[in-house]
Amino acid sequence: METKLANPAPLGLMGFGMTTVLLNIHNAGFFPLGSMILAMGVFYGGLAQVIAGILEYRKGNSFGVTAFVSYGFFWMTLVGLILFAQWGWIAAPPKAFLGTYLFIWGIFTFFMWLGTFGNNRVLQFVFLSLWILFFLLAIEHWVGNEELAHSIGHFAGWEGILCGASAIYLAMAEIVNETQGKTVLPIGERK
Repeated sequence: METKLANPAPLGLMGFGMTTVLLNIHNAGFFPLGSMILAMGVFYGGLAQVIAGILEYRKGNSFGVTAFVSYGFFWMTLVGLILFAQWGWIAAPPKAFLGTYLFIWGIFTFFMWLGTFGNNRVLQFVFLSLWILFFLLAIEHWVGNEELAHSIGHFAGWEGILCGASAIYLAMAEIVNETQGKTVLPIGERK
């Protein structure tokens, strides 16, 4: 008897997408960084993505494992960088060094984007917009001019909202299309 496994990708995509939208609503200047965003970063952006990645392992999806576990721990390390400094456990990293942290994640994401080629168009867009977001955030932290840095960060916030929204759309498309047994929300499937 064959066991049918559930698709863990919508869980991981929602954890990533919703947390990304919330953080970038902050980056776009609408709300201050607060407990809601940080809690989402630990539990839904972080823990839920790690769980989804572990479930992708069971399905034999190396890309899914690498993406969800890596970005889940990205969220946890980002929250750790913020809270540990606020609690006085460690010094906050210098702004330029935080830019390097974001740049390294951008490099990782660029190569993950290359891994989406041959997959659906929405997944390609999620990773394309994410590596652009990481590079914008890195530049924001590297720029010496505070006014320019603020403008870049504000633009990155809007771009990040689009990135997160695309992940939410893909998650919901996978759920709706699977439950309906047909394409209701198109994702640009590769033929």
